[in-house]
Amino acid sequence: MSENILVVSDDPILRITLNRPEAGNGVTDDMAAELTRLLLQEGPKHRLVVLRGAGADFCIGRAAGPKPATPPEALARRRSTEVIFDCYGAFRKCPVPIIGLVQGRALGFGCSIASLCDLTIATTQAKFQIPEMSHRIMPTMVLSSLIDRLPRKAISHLVYTSQVIGPKRALAFGICGDIVEPQDAEAALDTACQAILAAPAAATEGVKEYLRTAMQMDVQGAVDFARNIHATINSSSEMKKP
Repeated sequence: MSENILVVSDDPILRITLNRPEAGNGVTDDMAAELTRLLLQEGPKHRLVVLRGAGADFCIGRAAGPKPATPPEALARRRSTEVIFDCYGAFRKCPVPIIGLVQGRALGFGCSIASLCDLTIATTQAKFQIPEMSHRIMPTMVLSSLIDRLPRKAISHLVYTSQVIGPKRALAFGICGDIVEPQDAEAALDTACQAILAAPAAATEGVKEYLRTAMQMDVQGAVDFARNIHATINSSSEMKKP
């Protein structure tokens, strides 16, 4: 991969940095494919993943390539977007927790992946937006990323209005879980990492597995799943202190 994504294996943490600061860390399709690979192949080798952007912004969206001379047929268009759907899916499928640190703008694709992180810390300077409708684009890719992350009213507001929102509203909508001053961001990130690392891996991965599946179940199914995963993980030797 080029220098557009920086990767540091800071065992037990995989640190991924989107590295196009001069372009607001706009993500190309190649970058999205590499991010997918990292989350699915390298993420499981670590206890957790930290995702952030270089420079002033987190990610201002997808960096689209040149427009084709003629509009593509529906099947070709569908195939061209698989790289983004696959990337969104990787956030869900990655078995270890993903922490996002959001500073500056998180627009479109950037807002999506900020929402998809299991824990998201936003600085007071963060701004979030789903701008597609204002560009005459129906944002179905973004909608698919938010459907299990944000309440319906929050999704509708973001999509229909294309409004830029600050971190307080993002917290209320469920995009982020914490807001910190920029100078406190590293300390907040370290605190979150240490909290995850203090628990057994079986427990932190079990929480992600449960939330990934149970949120789409009916209540009784979610309770029954909780019974099973509770007994399985809490009786494991991996839960005992070394």
